[in-house]
Amino acid sequence: MELNFYTLCVIYLVYSFLGWVAETVAATVKGRAFVNRGVASGPFCFVYGTAAVLMAVGFADLRSAPLALFLGCAADATVVEWVTAKLLERVHRRRWWDYSDKKFNLDGYVCLQYSVLWGLLGMASVLWGNGLLLRLCALLPGWLLHVGVWVMMTIAVLDQLGTALAVNQYAASHPKLEQFNLELEKHSDKLRQRLIAHVEKRIQKAYPTAVRPEPTVQAEKALSFGDLVWLFVIGAFLGDVVETLFCRVTAGVWMSRSSLVWGPFSVVWGLALVMAAVLLRGSEERSDRSIFLFGFVLGGVYEYLCSAVGELLFGVIFWDYSGFKFNLGGRVNLLYCFFWGIAAVVWIRYGYPLIAKLMAKLKKHILPWMTVVLTVFMAVNMGLSGLALARYDARTSGLAPANRLDVFLDEHFDNARMERVYPNAKKT
Repeated sequence: MELNFYTLCVIYLVYSFLGWVAETVAATVKGRAFVNRGVASGPFCFVYGTAAVLMAVGFADLRSAPLALFLGCAADATVVEWVTAKLLERVHRRRWWDYSDKKFNLDGYVCLQYSVLWGLLGMASVLWGNGLLLRLCALLPGWLLHVGVWVMMTIAVLDQLGTALAVNQYAASHPKLEQFNLELEKHSDKLRQRLIAHVEKRIQKAYPTAVRPEPTVQAEKALSFGDLVWLFVIGAFLGDVVETLFCRVTAGVWMSRSSLVWGPFSVVWGLALVMAAVLLRGSEERSDRSIFLFGFVLGGVYEYLCSAVGELLFGVIFWDYSGFKFNLGGRVNLLYCFFWGIAAVVWIRYGYPLIAKLMAKLKKHILPWMTVVLTVFMAVNMGLSGLALARYDARTSGLAPANRLDVFLDEHFDNARMERVYPNAKKT
């Protein structure tokens, strides 16, 4: 059985549960009293499931290279843990765990000894664990697997959303929403209060550093959804322009570097800019060396996973660095990791301050409906591009159109057009 939506969901749920078991056992042994780790109401630590899915998607082709697999899994888990801790602190202004007392830690979010442990556990999951789960999935009837996955994922999503609302007290900060909820849920108020009390009690026991009275970060104006949309579009456009010019200078040809069928936009760069804005804001006091290392590691892992996910979803390799020295699976190479590091320094020192000033001026002229229109356009553009790529893969495999949508895609996005938009993409 191969990796697909259902098997990846199984991996996500199983490793989230195993992560909760491991964390709970370790905390119980250390504290000599039962500690129920995890924020969600169910027995899950979803950061483990997220890391496991990324490893399954990105590192399956490294099973014959143990050292590369270990380093990749260690880097993947470390980045996931750091990003999760950073996002939680950005949202809640509190630290949920703190490794500052351990040697070789980074911001207290991650430390070397746990990164090594994650690397070993990740190797075990990719080499043996995932194969066992896939064999178990193959033993189940298809309908039972599908129904079970949808039920469990629905519960998991609702659990995470409910916990996020309770922890962040979102409704309490929005009176109209709170009033509307009370009108619709008069009979569920006691349940809601019990859920909030339950989550708060679990947080206090499992993550005592998260309930410290003083904020761990200085208050700063949060980026709104509209800010992130415009940052994404700006980054996607600038990334496409930079890559196009780079290809012209280095290869002597004009080549489309767009990720989308409409417009010069590179989704990889757009997402990278948004992530950098969210995660690296407030890092101006860091040294250039520290910022460079952040960009070097985060950028390399990010590019590798983007390549692996694109290949898994669309059956297409969007870039291939096999001709470069010190490459990893052709997905990333040492030289471009240096570029990611340099880009991080330039972004923190010059790029973000400049764009922040520009956006502050543009906000006076940007009406809300403009952001809505742009959001809808990019969402439709990205969705249609994904469908067109999937149909392109099926078409080149000789599959006839199966429905009206396939016919529409064949008429508007034939092979000639797809090859113009994605000239560097190769079918796997």
